Amino acid sequence: MDTLETRELRYFLAVAEELHFGRAAERLGMAQPPLSRAIQQLERRLGVALLQRNRRGVALTDAGEILVHEGRAALDATTAAARRTRRAGGADRPGSSRTRLVLAVKAGSSHELLHKLLDAYAVEPDAAEIEVLPSGTCEQGEMLRDGRADVALMHAPFNSLTGFDSEELMTEGQIAILPAGHPLATRTALSLADVSDIPGLPLARWAHDGAYPPGPGPEIRDQTQLAQLIALGRTVAVFPDSARSWLWSEHAAVPLNDAPPVVTHLAWPAHSRSLALAGLIRTATRL
Repeated sequence: MDTLETRELRYFLAVAEELHFGRAAERLGMAQPPLSRAIQQLERRLGVALLQRNRRGVALTDAGEILVHEGRAALDATTAAARRTRRAGGADRPGSSRTRLVLAVKAGSSHELLHKLLDAYAVEPDAAEIEVLPSGTCEQGEMLRDGRADVALMHAPFNSLTGFDSEELMTEGQIAILPAGHPLATRTALSLADVSDIPGLPLARWAHDGAYPPGPGPEIRDQTQLAQLIALGRTVAVFPDSARSWLWSEHAAVPLNDAPPVVTHLAWPAHSRSLALAGLIRTATRL
């Protein structure tokens, strides 16, 4: 049997993530015995063991590891299909018949470019409505995969473009954003080494893949929090040069002379056949 049901995948992934049938059943809102039977039935249909069960608990087999990876991608794809279908048909907003695209952007980045793109596209014949959805530093790819967004502004080398089609829009340098009164704020340029180890001013830490990187800097949830902590002299951050557009008077921006350039891409799922999206891409390439 080479077909899988989404219900089976949800059950298996819950067990694989919890590595405990009781916790997985509680998470799914069901009793443990039917969950165990469902996983056993799935293993019989596939002809492989997905889980190793012993007194110490549950562990994934090699085959189980493969299904975790493939199963997550498959569930993301079905979720994305449902979201985009509802959006295309207006089911997510009763009473509206206008085509809508959701554009995911990293909060505070590419501000001027985004303005130009939206203004240029708005005057196009049959332009769709664009909903701009701010996101965290590395969330745009996930939002494209699970259907929360149709298109995204992504930044190499920070965002992975694997699995997406894209158009390169802009290349820029990077800056360090410091408290305006800090001694380094008067410098004409800094290096990455300069900002990585400033006494009393650790680098801010953004969540990536659901976890914060190790380090002494504060865990940042959004741009407003970051801006306030920099102004208070609690942290320093590294951003593309276009981030100057949201700086406060209490901030200072200093170019980084050895940081790799940041390339802004307009990215979308490779399988997309949206005519509205095609129009937005044409506008972006003209810019």
